[in-house]
Amino acid sequence: MIKKMIRIHEADNVGIAVEGAREGDNLVDDQVNCVATMDIPVNHKIALQDFEEGDIIYKYGNKIGVATQKIKKGDWVHSHNMETGLSGMLEYNYHPTEKNISITAPKRNTFLGYVRENGKVGTRNEIWVIPTVSCVNHTTQIIVEKAREKFGHLCDGIYAFPHNAGCSQLGTDHQVTQRILASIMKHPNAGGALIVSLGCENNNLKEFRPVLGEVNENRVKFMIAQEEGNEIEAGIQKIGEIAKYISKDKREEVPVSKLRIGFKCGGSDALSGVTANPLCGKISEMVTAEGGIAILTEVPEMFGAETILMNRSDSEETFGKVVNLINDFKQYYMDYDQPIYENPAPGNKAGGITTLEEKSLGCIQKGGHCTVTDTLMYGENAYKAGLNLMNGPGNDSVSITNLVAAGAQIILFTTGRGNPLGTAVPAIKIASNTDLYRRKKHWFDFNAGTLLEGSTMESLSEEMWNKILDVCSGNLETQNEIFGYKDIMIFKNGVLL
Repeated sequence: MIKKMIRIHEADNVGIAVEGAREGDNLVDDQVNCVATMDIPVNHKIALQDFEEGDIIYKYGNKIGVATQKIKKGDWVHSHNMETGLSGMLEYNYHPTEKNISITAPKRNTFLGYVRENGKVGTRNEIWVIPTVSCVNHTTQIIVEKAREKFGHLCDGIYAFPHNAGCSQLGTDHQVTQRILASIMKHPNAGGALIVSLGCENNNLKEFRPVLGEVNENRVKFMIAQEEGNEIEAGIQKIGEIAKYISKDKREEVPVSKLRIGFKCGGSDALSGVTANPLCGKISEMVTAEGGIAILTEVPEMFGAETILMNRSDSEETFGKVVNLINDFKQYYMDYDQPIYENPAPGNKAGGITTLEEKSLGCIQKGGHCTVTDTLMYGENAYKAGLNLMNGPGNDSVSITNLVAAGAQIILFTTGRGNPLGTAVPAIKIASNTDLYRRKKHWFDFNAGTLLEGSTMESLSEEMWNKILDVCSGNLETQNEIFGYKDIMIFKNGVLL
């Protein structure tokens, strides 16, 4: 039987068995064909040549690992016969990539947003209720449920954001929590915010208030639960005051240069780096070409592909910042005596990804061919046009929270295994394959799998771009908004008292 195969790059010596294969099936694409010598799972790799032990295996035109034994042409290539080629810390040298990629300007270059006093633009006009400490998580949820009934019609929504931090933290760990919460509170999608403190936590208002800096007191209000007779009623009253004030906010036409788009992949499969992530790469190119910002995170999922990003840096100074970003995260693993390259996850492997290099090379496709202009630490706001690389782990909940803190007004979230997770801002969930999209339509907003069924990257990227601007203009809700998937999770790295 003839089955479909993908060979991503002419230098690749493995292909992807898109439909899987049975022994004897002939796998073909436009360039090569290969007869399967054994059964191969859907989207897993097939050897396009014979390998000896120690031979390098190539995919995406780059090294993704080494053979651990002899592999015959037509064999299934996976964890049983290949492994990572990465080890230890590396030294890097700057070799700037020639910037010869032509980017077609998008037909639409404006959207309708809420222009804030500081010039930033929101894609929503919501009220966010943020606890300074996890002890009042449920308090904020009760306040929001009751306030929504009274004042929900005055804005785009009222939401609580319970989290896992705020007390018994010390030093840098405590400061990171404060920066992230402060950045979230000042996000332009929050037309207003209520900050709820218990009163006795490390992150009490006396400690937290200076971190916030100057705020519009009509939009931002504070409450200490221990000092209120009835904190629920007091919270509802404050939200009512905020809601009446922000109800006057109106959308206006603004250029797409005001957009900060965050990019995330979670539960990747072998097609994520072929369909959904390259589609995001086109969007990255489009928004940065218009003067906007693309934000790429998940630092451990840059390992093995980091030199590609480093050499796209706009200067030697930026190159040095990227090197520090990578090495600092490797050191984080070493400080805890953990292997640097303990990745991919079980779900990734089941989806056909074998090594971290392979996962990373697929992951960075979300950055397209953009010039890297800056790196961001936890809680740091993105301000420099171009592709920004942000500190953070691959953990989905932490990553999307970091993107919100960096100022992303919308997130493009790709997955090949499926993930319903959402956060404070709209997240366009993109399926890497049509089967997943059809099975979980209530999780997804877009199907990148049609790239394997005749759709062109040009047409699909234009369709995605229009969807992004429709969402940002308030004409369309994403699935995470419709079903209420709005979560945050703060990265913690320190001693608890």
